[in-house]
Amino acid sequence: MGRLVWRDRRPVIIRVVGLGPGDSRYLTDHTRQILNSAERAFLRTNRHPSAAEFSHLPSFDHVYETGSSFSDVYESIVDHLVDAARDGEVVYAVPGSPLVLEDTVRRLQSRPGIQLVVEPAMSFLDLVWPALNIDPIESSVRLVDGHTFASSAAGETGPLLVAHCHANWVLSDIKLAIDIPDDSAAVVILKSLGTPQQELIHTTWAEMDRVTEADHLTSLFIPQLAIPVAYELQQLHQLSLKLREECPWDREQTHATLIRYLIEEAYEVVEALDEPIDDDHLIEELGDLLYQIEFHCAIAQQEGRFTIADVARNLHDKMVRRHPHVFGENAGTGGTADEVVDLWEQVKQAEKKQAGKTTVGIFAGVNRHLPALTFAEELQRKAAKVGFDWPDAKGPLEKVAEEAREVAAAEPESIMGEFGDLLFSVVNLARHLGVDPEAALRVSTAKFRQRVDTMFSIAEAEALDFSSLSLPEMDQLWERAKRGK
Repeated sequence: MGRLVWRDRRPVIIRVVGLGPGDSRYLTDHTRQILNSAERAFLRTNRHPSAAEFSHLPSFDHVYETGSSFSDVYESIVDHLVDAARDGEVVYAVPGSPLVLEDTVRRLQSRPGIQLVVEPAMSFLDLVWPALNIDPIESSVRLVDGHTFASSAAGETGPLLVAHCHANWVLSDIKLAIDIPDDSAAVVILKSLGTPQQELIHTTWAEMDRVTEADHLTSLFIPQLAIPVAYELQQLHQLSLKLREECPWDREQTHATLIRYLIEEAYEVVEALDEPIDDDHLIEELGDLLYQIEFHCAIAQQEGRFTIADVARNLHDKMVRRHPHVFGENAGTGGTADEVVDLWEQVKQAEKKQAGKTTVGIFAGVNRHLPALTFAEELQRKAAKVGFDWPDAKGPLEKVAEEAREVAAAEPESIMGEFGDLLFSVVNLARHLGVDPEAALRVSTAKFRQRVDTMFSIAEAEALDFSSLSLPEMDQLWERAKRGK
């Protein structure tokens, strides 16, 4: 028992060394000596040029394959190191320098009861400055992590050096974080510094995530960040990813299970748009709808399919293409609103034809999952564009009367179809009158609800049992509700 207590009280010593920024030329003799003489040593990763010299040492590369997030990976590595160090000192080797953007070292520093010994090493920064031919102090360069760019660079206006740009999606997220007015703004991608494959790619903000395949030795230099990062949107993005990774309910959701919430939140926004508009309520409901979009993007990003950056970029590019009267050579030639709608459809069909997605028929592109009234209206609009329509409201008005008579004369087995025809004719009449049938029905439904609630209030105030009232008595209450008395 005494030996076990003594073992628990042994100091937990972890010695951290850096493998330098590139190949073995930049590995110090001091680091090499420590690793070669260590009884137990670990590499954070073998994916580093100078790590090849110590390929016999175990690494934590396998943890990257099992962790659901970088945070989980780094926490698991720290747990393993601490457990191993309880049996005696261990050496831990990280790429670059231990105290330059090394998350695992920061986590070790925050763990109580650990004696952390950090050995000096050359960092990738020592290769960046001569490669860029700048003095970082004189130029006031700020160093940020690519994984947390939007929050780390919030409010900054450059110049910035962005590390950990190990994948093109990281570069995409960086690009999305700021709405640069000039897509030709210059940036420099630094690849494989300190190796024979060293490369500096001078490109633009618009092309930074397209000109090369980023890897673990990639960083980004932004000479002048003219506009601060959109911090609030990035906070929401990071929140959606964190909840997806750590909340049991969020983890279980799929695109399919979220459909009902997407629809519900869309209708909540519609309700918030009812007059009079309450801005605080509208902000809340728009936020709930925005989060549904974020949620779907978080699922896709977790599965390695796409990110919200791809969604935003695709939307931006599509809106530019479909507004040739605003952008490009045809700017200023928009004409009327109806002409703009026609132009939108022309560009849309041309895009689909180019992509090989052209659908045969005049109803191509009409979403069959729309609410029934809206679906009917959209089909009628499409038919009207090819001339299949009444010349004015008189025709559909007579059609409504005809369909009403058919409903009255219908047998039970045909009543549903006849009633559907009546509704379809009513939608057609609404279109000719310039009335949104969905909105009109909502207004009437809200009016009905308010009047019935008033009827109940009157009955309650006069000690009347509403359910026992006759229809004439209810009708009297209805008239009083209409008058507000």
